Amino acid sequence: MTRRVRAVAVQPQWHASDFISARRFRAWLRAQLESSRPHLAPDRPNLVVLTELNGLPLVLRGGGWALGLGTFQRVALALFVARLPRTLPTLLRERISPVRALQLADIDRNAALYLQTCRDLAREYGVYLCCGSAPMPRYEVRGGRLRRAPGILTNQTVLFDPQGELIGTADKVHLTPDEEADGVDLTPGRLEELRVFPTPAGDLGVAISLDAFRADVIARLEAQGCTVLLQPDANGAPWTAKEGLPPNPAHVRDQPVAWLESSWQVTATSSQIRYAVNPMVVGNLLDLTFDGQSAITGPAEEASAPQSYVLTEPRPGFLALAPWVATGEPEALRQTGRQRAAHSGHAQENAYHQTVLSADLTLPDSHLAPPPLTAHEEALRALLRGEVQWPRRAPLMMWAALLGAGALLLRRWR
Repeated sequence: MTRRVRAVAVQPQWHASDFISARRFRAWLRAQLESSRPHLAPDRPNLVVLTELNGLPLVLRGGGWALGLGTFQRVALALFVARLPRTLPTLLRERISPVRALQLADIDRNAALYLQTCRDLAREYGVYLCCGSAPMPRYEVRGGRLRRAPGILTNQTVLFDPQGELIGTADKVHLTPDEEADGVDLTPGRLEELRVFPTPAGDLGVAISLDAFRADVIARLEAQGCTVLLQPDANGAPWTAKEGLPPNPAHVRDQPVAWLESSWQVTATSSQIRYAVNPMVVGNLLDLTFDGQSAITGPAEEASAPQSYVLTEPRPGFLALAPWVATGEPEALRQTGRQRAAHSGHAQENAYHQTVLSADLTLPDSHLAPPPLTAHEEALRALLRGEVQWPRRAPLMMWAALLGAGALLLRRWR
C-alpha cells in the first residue's frame, strides 16, 4: 500500500523590519502560508516546510530604533545595554555570554509568539507544518509550574499537525561557526535525541541545514525509518561564493557544488530516505547575507527532467527547484552574487528571488510507533493548550551595580 503527500517548500525573503513587532512577525509568517495556498492539495495530506532560524531575529522585537546602527553586532550590543535590567541579571545568574543573555532575557515572550503563531497557522491552513527553526530554551513542567533550564539555547525545529497539536521537536546537532560562541552562541543538540515522527505526511526526520551534510545524523534518521527528510536552511553567504566549511581546505568549492552533498545526495544514495524538502531563506538582514536555491529531491525516475543548482551540471533527482536570480557564465554569476550581498552598494543589492515549490510524494504506509514525548515537548504541549502559563516578566529592579557592570559587559562582549 502507498499514500500520496503534497510537499511544499517556501523560499521567503526577510528584512530586519519584519521582526520589530509581533504584528509584523505574524504578517511575515502568515504571508508564507498564504503563498503556499495555491500549492495545497485538497485530497491528500499537505506538508509545508519553512526556513531555518526564522525566529532568531525576534531578538530585534521592540528594537526598531536600533536598526540604523547597520550591523547585527552593533544592534545586539545596543539592545543589550538598553535592556540591561533584564540582560545583566541573566548573564550573571546563568554565567553565559552577553549575546546568549540578550536572547534568553526575553525568550519566554518570543517563544510564545513564535509557537502560538505557528500553531495557529498550521490549524488555519490545515497542514502539517515544519516551522523552520528558532533559538529555543529547554522547558519542563514541575509542580504545575513551567521551568526553564538555565543557559540552554538550541537551534530547534517544531512540528505541528493540522489541528495545531505539537508533534515533536528536533535540535540542530552540528553548528556552524556563526552559531557558536563567536556568533549567536547557541547550544549544540545531541545526536542521540534525534527521532523520526510518523505522520500521515510521512515518517519525518529533521536535519537542520548543516546536519543534512553529516553522515551521523543521516544514519541515525535512516535507522529509525525516516522516509521524508526535512532540511530547513538559512545559508549565511552569497549563493555563488565559495563554501564556508570545506572538507578539504586545499580544495574549496563553489557553494552550490557543496550543497549537492546534503538533500540531493541523501535521496540519491539512501535506500530508506525517499524524499527531502530543503527550503532556503533569502535576503540581507542588516549586514548579513542569506541566499540559496530551495529544492525538493527524490527518486530520479520521478523528476521530470535533469536540473541542478547554478554552477553545477544538470542531474536527475530534483523534483522541484527554485531558480536563482540569474543564469550565465560562472564568473558573471559570482559577480551577481556579490552585487546582491549586504552593503554592496549596487543597484541590485538585496534583490533576491522569492518562490514556493511543491511536489507530490509517493510513500509506503507507516508501521512506526510515535516516539515518547520528551519533558520539553510535554511542557510545550501544556503551554499551547493553556494548561500551564508562560512565566510573567519580573518587575524591573534598580541594580546598584548597574554602572559598574558596563566594564564587565565591554570585556565580555564579542
